[in-house]
Amino acid sequence: MGRDAALASPAARAVFEAADAALGLPLSRLCFEGPEDELRRTEIQQPAILATSVALLRALEERAPVAPAFVAGHSLGEYTALVAVAALDFEDALRLVQARGRFMQEAVPEGRGAMAAVMGCAPEVVAEACQRAAAQTGRVVAPANYNGPGQTVISGDAAAVESACTRAREAGARRTLPLEVSAPFHCALMAPAAEKLALELSRVRFAAPRAPVVANVTAAPCSDPAELPRLLERQVTAPVRFTEMIERMARDGVTRVLEIGPGRVLSGLVARIDRGIARGALSTIGGLDEAAAFAASSDRPAAS
Repeated sequence: MGRDAALASPAARAVFEAADAALGLPLSRLCFEGPEDELRRTEIQQPAILATSVALLRALEERAPVAPAFVAGHSLGEYTALVAVAALDFEDALRLVQARGRFMQEAVPEGRGAMAAVMGCAPEVVAEACQRAAAQTGRVVAPANYNGPGQTVISGDAAAVESACTRAREAGARRTLPLEVSAPFHCALMAPAAEKLALELSRVRFAAPRAPVVANVTAAPCSDPAELPRLLERQVTAPVRFTEMIERMARDGVTRVLEIGPGRVLSGLVARIDRGIARGALSTIGGLDEAAAFAASSDRPAAS
């Protein structure tokens, strides 16, 4: 992951070198060579994804000016968005997400939590299924990611998640899919992680972003550096309101979005939310020319 960018772009290579120095571990080697088991550890995975995303961004900036009207990210991606608009230093972001991953992993004993995607029914139906399952089981379960009109991810205690999935299918959900995750993210079980992360966030300087950040927690643009750490703390236990984020940007005039980072998941979600928004993606260095042309056109895209 990211090897092609590091080989092709001096700016991308410098990102990985800075990541190794900031964390005091061979993050670049883990990204490029694995082993996969080590890379999947959330305290390694989170900075690895951040570093690869920023490396691709810096490679793009070598080719074309990047001046988004807004930036946004999905959960971890919000840190990349903050780096992209100089609201957060890259090295600080790396250390924060490494701690974030560790705190999330430690918050819930292994095997207790679960997450599942519920597809083919309205978010309101999923929320009601979670409420009933929580009341029945006395355990935590709630929507974690509002990914689109027909896809909501839920999170919580494993028994409550299973119960909510059953109720959602009974209410008309086409399918429920358990997710392979290391912890139940974006729910009340993550409260210990949020508390620990708040302390780390208080030690970091945030600057006014060059473009507003559409926050996961509020689905609204934010340009206040004093508010950004509070939003990141709340993000740990609150759902990612991705559908509302895209709808808000569309109302504010966004007609194109450019996804930067491994994979093209968010581009697919945007297509389901608003097909009128043009989509570009930079997930490997092979797409650099196309992404540069997309970024350099006259209408400024939002970067996600």
